[in-house]
Amino acid sequence: MNIMIVGVGGQGTLLASRILGNTVVNEGYDVKVSEVHGMSQRGGSVVTYVKFDDKVYSPIIDKGEADIILAFEMLEAYRALPFLKKGGKMLVNTQNMDPMPVITGAMEYPENIEDKLAKKVDLTTVDALKYATEAGNIKAVNVVLIGVMAKNTDIAYEKWVETIKTSTPAKFLDSNLKAFELGYNLK
Repeated sequence: MNIMIVGVGGQGTLLASRILGNTVVNEGYDVKVSEVHGMSQRGGSVVTYVKFDDKVYSPIIDKGEADIILAFEMLEAYRALPFLKKGGKMLVNTQNMDPMPVITGAMEYPENIEDKLAKKVDLTTVDALKYATEAGNIKAVNVVLIGVMAKNTDIAYEKWVETIKTSTPAKFLDSNLKAFELGYNLK
């Protein structure tokens, strides 16, 4: 299974990959994780690859190989599109975060990204910011999306919860557990 997690700096892509990676390790899989940081501290692109199977030799996911793209921001989902394999699935937060060229006025944020993606792939969109806010932490968008993805796996709910408990700082534990539950119970 090849999962690509994309977002911008500060959205928690690394925590999401840690939760995913630790959960599948606990299920007995060989897991490889590779993190590619852009200008993450300035809101730049952050990409994490998580691969797991009986045996995995490389952490890198090439174009056309991702089974799932978990995107925390709409433009990052669009940028990652070439990596999705035919028949793959995209789970995307509907939030838009302007990159620096848009902020400076050098470019405009592309229009109708959700419509463009929906015409090309199996797309699930979630207003994860709304559910993160409901959970009590606007930064829990990542855990909401992990919950949505987890619902579509063979791994038991309780296993994910155990991993969140061991991967999350104590001060964010309650809100992350709530965010996961909200994501898991969508649709």
